[in-house]
Amino acid sequence: MDLSDRPSPDRPTVVTGASGWLGRNLVRALVAQDRPVRALVMHAEEAPLLEIIGPQVSTVVGDVRDPAALDRVFAGVEPATVFHAAAVIHPAKVRDFFDINVGGTELVVDQARRARASRLVHVSSNSPFGANPTPTDRFTEDSPLNPYMGYGESKVEAEAIVNRAFARGDLETVTIRAPWFYGPYQPPRQSQWFRALRRGRFPMIGDGTQQRSMVYTDHLVQGLLRAEATPAAAGRAYWIADAEPYELQTILMTVREALAAEGYPVSGGLPRVPRLVGVVAEKVDALLQGRGVYLQAVHVLGELKDTIACDITRAREELGYAPTTTLFDGMRASIRDCVAHGEIL
Repeated sequence: MDLSDRPSPDRPTVVTGASGWLGRNLVRALVAQDRPVRALVMHAEEAPLLEIIGPQVSTVVGDVRDPAALDRVFAGVEPATVFHAAAVIHPAKVRDFFDINVGGTELVVDQARRARASRLVHVSSNSPFGANPTPTDRFTEDSPLNPYMGYGESKVEAEAIVNRAFARGDLETVTIRAPWFYGPYQPPRQSQWFRALRRGRFPMIGDGTQQRSMVYTDHLVQGLLRAEATPAAAGRAYWIADAEPYELQTILMTVREALAAEGYPVSGGLPRVPRLVGVVAEKVDALLQGRGVYLQAVHVLGELKDTIACDITRAREELGYAPTTTLFDGMRASIRDCVAHGEIL
């Protein structure tokens, strides 16, 4: 990515969620700028995956909900930029949304304030805004909140914590709202999705014309670094996504085309199921989450019926954000990365 017109500040960084999908891409970009990185990882076996990137990376093993672990993360790195990417999307139970996404954010913000962090860039989501009312509607940064299920509610609360810190003058913050990721270092759930699509076993809800914003991980990293480097971004929120939303049928067909281009035989097709199936899944999901139970397959099925799309005009104009990778090329990069890490698609 070209950041030559908007150089990142020459200061150390703290990255929470560093061993995750976004975190690993971000750490690599920071190391490429020869910047020291203090990385929080959840499990000891994840630390070498980051330390091998370069000597600039030092890891701390711990939970974002543990104040002692955060003390170790921030020790000796002030004044730092904090990239807060730690969150849970598909938890074991609904309570985890609030323990991790809300409680963890509160602790990170407090620790960043006490460590006199120069800026905190918070990674949020589309879920605080729910679904667009029509396929042609686009969320802007000023769209009304309409959180979708437990995850959306937890991210609303997390954004509020970040906004309050800025309003009090405690901390300089920027919020980045990201939709559905794709790109290298994808988690097992995304690889499972690739396998299902390759074999014609992933359903298309309705007619497939509902639209989704997606974001290639390199694009999201570009947005994060520009949010850090733009002084006027303080206190602002930005949608970061690919240039335009895609119809669901385009997304599914593009993944199959990318798999074929990488030499994988593609079979079957795109089995269609009525939109009503998604409506029922959403109701079941709400019922389960009301009882504290989270089932990933039910949740995803309920969301697939909807348009969830955003407008990135503010990021283009204020951050100089310029996504260029196509969906096809980004999916091919994801597939090649899976192969490089020994995954079977």
